[in-house]
Amino acid sequence: MTKIALTIAGSEASGGAGAQTDLKTFHQLGVFGCTALTCIVSFDPANGWGHRFVPIDPQVISDQIEAAVGVHGRIDAVKIGMLGTPATIEAVEAALKKYQFDKVVLDPVLICKGQEAGAALDTDNALREKLLPLATMTTPNLFETQILAGVDEITSVDALIDAAKRIHAQGVPAVLAKAGTLLNTGTALDVFYDGDTLEVLEVPAVGKERVSGAGCTLAAAITAELAKGATPLEASRTAKKVVVSAIEHRMHGNAPFDCAYQGYYQG
Repeated sequence: MTKIALTIAGSEASGGAGAQTDLKTFHQLGVFGCTALTCIVSFDPANGWGHRFVPIDPQVISDQIEAAVGVHGRIDAVKIGMLGTPATIEAVEAALKKYQFDKVVLDPVLICKGQEAGAALDTDNALREKLLPLATMTTPNLFETQILAGVDEITSVDALIDAAKRIHAQGVPAVLAKAGTLLNTGTALDVFYDGDTLEVLEVPAVGKERVSGAGCTLAAAITAELAKGATPLEASRTAKKVVVSAIEHRMHGNAPFDCAYQGYYQG
């Protein structure tokens, strides 16, 4: 029976990140994908490729989740990506409590360009307080790991391990704290921790330049693998391979960054 994954995330018009990337990743891994869009995000070519952000009404978000559950009768795993406002977070929190999804991967977007600092802080606090306790796994990048762990900086593998443990101690069953190439190990390095198992996951680095959608791809791949029955550690290992392929075959265009492409991965 084909497994079903729901992404609750923003639309990103280039197709290189957000819900578009999630759906492509689900499909590449043999999982049927459905969506509840939380916002419309587009890059602005005339202003340094900054984000233009338009939130979707919270009731519309709730309606989309209701429709996905109603049509399919079950959702095997959920990925949560870009949310953007406290009201959106409250709508998603209510849906998670209502439907009691077994597997929820939170990819915590803690800041969005284009928002006022106060609004961004309110959003970050709402995400930490309302959604982090409901996640079965979270996949923060290095900056997000620092914020969620409450540390000033992470400059070593040991510090990343400590931060992952701090996030786990807040009630998240499994944590994949992502450093990528930022620790200058010559690899793309992440730390997995679930309270029992600690594993440093490393793959060869594919350059150091930014690739849009790499983080979305990783979290979506984890979600798809969880939907298929993998353990969080197994899902993380597979997701690392998916991301390497997506970066190796990245899309080049006019922007000063490339976009991840999932179409070449073969498990």
